[in-house]
Amino acid sequence: MDFGAFAKAWEAAWNSHDLERILAHYSDDVIFRSHKAVQLVGNGELHGKAALRDYWGRALTAQPHLSFVVVDVLHGHGMLVITYRNHRDVLAAETLRFGTDGLVVEASACHRP
Repeated sequence: MDFGAFAKAWEAAWNSHDLERILAHYSDDVIFRSHKAVQLVGNGELHGKAALRDYWGRALTAQPHLSFVVVDVLHGHGMLVITYRNHRDVLAAETLRFGTDGLVVEASACHRP
């Protein structure tokens, strides 16, 4: 897998605000963790693409100027970490673990306060 190309596609999808384009990177049974999800959907661990669609749909509506700039991509075995800055210049990281089909099966978001 070309992790650099994945990170560019991930960034472009988020910056498009096209929810289905964003979700295309994730498996149907993905597990996603983020403390920011608690604020919008009441839970920091989400199970399945439908739960992500709900959370990220709300997040995109609440932040119409949301954008990401990838800072670095760290490679691992079947996984990667994308560090990025958002539209408020806040540094964040996403750790993404991939299934054999190349889709994200587990993701965790961490944000600098």
